[in-house]
Amino acid sequence: MSTFPKTRSPQSPRGAMLTRFLDVRARTEELAAGLHPEDQTVQSMPDCSPTKWHMAHVSWFFETFLLVPHAPGYEVANADFAFLFNSYYEAAGPRHARFARGLITRPTVEEVAGYRRHVTDAMAGLLEGADDEAFARLAPLVEIGINHEQQHQELILMDILNLFSANPLHPAYRTFRMDEARPAAALDFIDHPGGIFKIGHDGSGFSYDNESPRHEVLLRPYRLASRAVTNGEWIDFMEDGGYRRPELWLADGWARVKSGEYEAPLYWQHGDAGWQAMGLGGLRAVDPAAPVVHVSYYEADAFARWVGRRLPTEAEWEVAAREVPVAGNLLDTGALRPMPAGEGRPAQMYGDVWEWTASPYVAYPGYRPAPGALGEYNGKFMSSQMVLRGGCFATPADHIRSTYRNFFYPHQRWCFAGLRLAEDA
Repeated sequence: MSTFPKTRSPQSPRGAMLTRFLDVRARTEELAAGLHPEDQTVQSMPDCSPTKWHMAHVSWFFETFLLVPHAPGYEVANADFAFLFNSYYEAAGPRHARFARGLITRPTVEEVAGYRRHVTDAMAGLLEGADDEAFARLAPLVEIGINHEQQHQELILMDILNLFSANPLHPAYRTFRMDEARPAAALDFIDHPGGIFKIGHDGSGFSYDNESPRHEVLLRPYRLASRAVTNGEWIDFMEDGGYRRPELWLADGWARVKSGEYEAPLYWQHGDAGWQAMGLGGLRAVDPAAPVVHVSYYEADAFARWVGRRLPTEAEWEVAAREVPVAGNLLDTGALRPMPAGEGRPAQMYGDVWEWTASPYVAYPGYRPAPGALGEYNGKFMSSQMVLRGGCFATPADHIRSTYRNFFYPHQRWCFAGLRLAEDA
């Protein structure tokens, strides 16, 4: 936490931004607090990054895009960090290879913590010391930095779970009490009329550039499931030969089935006690009523075919979600796992699991990336990926909205992704 004195009212825009910045920085450190230094250094696969790297990278982001260009007299903590902790910003200079981040044993976890304090204090000083005109210029960049760090909070949990899943001792990130079993909520389908609708961000409040411009789409009447697909329903799919029936699968997905990569959701294993899954609470029995998680787009699409339905488009999902309050099993609840659907219809539109859509991640009509390095944030990834919507149990509540577009490659499974079904009306 910053030691810089807070002299402004937290109700002022400046004070509110400083408070939010400090809160987000503190939450990142809280997420790492229970990890040993050894946990924070290892990289389990090329798509994952060590916790220590995440902690340093989000600090590098503030240092590179705010402190170096906008804080007179700021002293860079370590000139080597620009190379070690740049992720993919070509305009910001060369960087260490992503697949080799686990080889960065130095700086140590303790030194990275010192780097975070250095950047946090400097950022607090920058916000406090800027005049009103300068603060107005800085505020949008700070907002991006805050939201960027929130994205990495979710990535820390995704990546540490992948690491712990590879440990034969099945360590738990956090210890949870065993929940009383309850049946899955009834599944039905909610009608939505067709018509011309506007989707995309309306410009009020923060959004990423890939959520704009707001534009019109034509939707035919459709129905959207009242909740996410459950583990119990997925087990039915598997017992009916879902992973053995090529007619259910897209060709690329079936190739992964035949290679042995897909046999069940990621982290599942079957033994004498039935199906178990590795989660942030360790290896536990699969809850039939909870949403299935860690399935690829290919698996989600195959399941939808199995039940004679389909995945929703991202426009269908957004139109259905826009009147639903942004609330649910998100990071703020502390559950740290998908939970069975509660009351409400539709349920689980926000939180629990990211929901695969049938939409490729492409630019909206009229989209233009921002100039400079920050223009690389989203635009250059608009190829070969699919859109997910709604957030998950690891997404901060003030980070998600109905227009938020997440994206992953269709084969990836370590993200906290599940699915909701749709059908034509």
